[in-house]
Amino acid sequence: MSLDIQALLADEEKYCSHGDTVHYVNPPKIFKHCNGSYMFDENDTAYLDLQMWYSAVNFGYKNPRLEETLKNQIDTLPQIASQYLHPTKIELAKFIAQDAEQKWGHSGRVHFNVGGAQAIEDSLKVVRNASNGKSLMFAFEGGYHGRTLGASSITSSYRYRRRFGHFGDRAQFVPFPYPFRRPKGMTSEEYADHIVSEFARKFENEYHAIWDPKTNQCEYAAFYIEPIQGTGGYVIPPANFFTGLKKVLDTHGILLVVDEIQMGFWRTGKLWSVENFGIKPDVLVFAKALTNGLNPLSGLWAREELINPGVFPPGSTHSTFASNPLGTALGLEVMKMTHEVDFGKQVRDSGAYFLDGLQELQKRHKEIGDVDGMGLALRAEICTEDGFTPNRELLDKMVDMGLEGNLEYQGQKRGLVLDVGGYYKNVITFAPSLMITKAEIDEALTLLDQLISRAKNA
Repeated sequence: MSLDIQALLADEEKYCSHGDTVHYVNPPKIFKHCNGSYMFDENDTAYLDLQMWYSAVNFGYKNPRLEETLKNQIDTLPQIASQYLHPTKIELAKFIAQDAEQKWGHSGRVHFNVGGAQAIEDSLKVVRNASNGKSLMFAFEGGYHGRTLGASSITSSYRYRRRFGHFGDRAQFVPFPYPFRRPKGMTSEEYADHIVSEFARKFENEYHAIWDPKTNQCEYAAFYIEPIQGTGGYVIPPANFFTGLKKVLDTHGILLVVDEIQMGFWRTGKLWSVENFGIKPDVLVFAKALTNGLNPLSGLWAREELINPGVFPPGSTHSTFASNPLGTALGLEVMKMTHEVDFGKQVRDSGAYFLDGLQELQKRHKEIGDVDGMGLALRAEICTEDGFTPNRELLDKMVDMGLEGNLEYQGQKRGLVLDVGGYYKNVITFAPSLMITKAEIDEALTLLDQLISRAKNA
């Protein structure tokens, strides 16, 4: 089927809201089909996708096993009101809850919704309810938890709140230990310890304004974290950071809510990225890759004492399409598929290979100031020739040129799909398919080398 691209773009300009993120690229890009690690345009030019729908398609486009699951569910029970039960809802909740209990020693329950921001909203209800209605939260500078009114209140960017006002109270934002941009004279670990110490000082006496030492009560209900910052630029904290922070939270009765929306489902080589840091969440929020992008489904796991029916009774929160059978069937199959093999090792091995290649690329381009990664959550910070000053302009050129489809690989035209993140919007955040092959990683590195050279000379 041929596409009249200009006619489609004209109709989009006239009839579609520009309130989403499509017009971050101008003109917007139209794709025709997809498969594996690639998307294809109207000319069937292959675009190697290194962001996979913001880490929603962790298991590759048109994954045969997951597509077959979806088709089978359509033929059996494609839809049912969320007021009623169906088998895969119960089985998926059991899988997640039993896994959590095995890892963290806490019994708990799972509540489903339809998107990441909506699950964050549900988690806010859980922690507010558990803390007798406290509405204040801690969160991180550089943190991102969604753009609904509640989620944007704990997202550090004012840009998402500026035109809409505040819904409840804005979070108190704490610095995140950013190794590449840490203060001079400190190691990464020393910087992490310093941030924890400064946070702990808030509880020294009542005049730091958040703590009542007479009742041992904090004004804040919870601390929302991404173990690895997503939109903030795939920033990986030093290993000592979260253990120190968690001690402060536990001492003062503050709940820990872990946002795994972008880093969950094996992106870092573990089912949950928080597993890499040796701490236990009180609430864990998940979405995106749960269904490999084939159905909108999200959810949260919370400790039993926070979510049991006595404290969180029927009707506490609801969504029409939550726990829909297409989504829960896919989610259950994702869990089964990735637990049948040592899936984490596969991701860690591929990530190490990709990171080695990025480090070699860094040696050839002074503009790559930092590369880092955990599993297949990888980052490359694009800078000026000094290797440190953020260079958003160069990265913007790379993104646009990658979407032109005029790169070359083994005698064929290629495109490259990149995602931009970071505090200064100068970080390539790599979230390739977790099924990516070494040959595809080699292609990615070749195209990146070509792309940065072209962009520098443009």
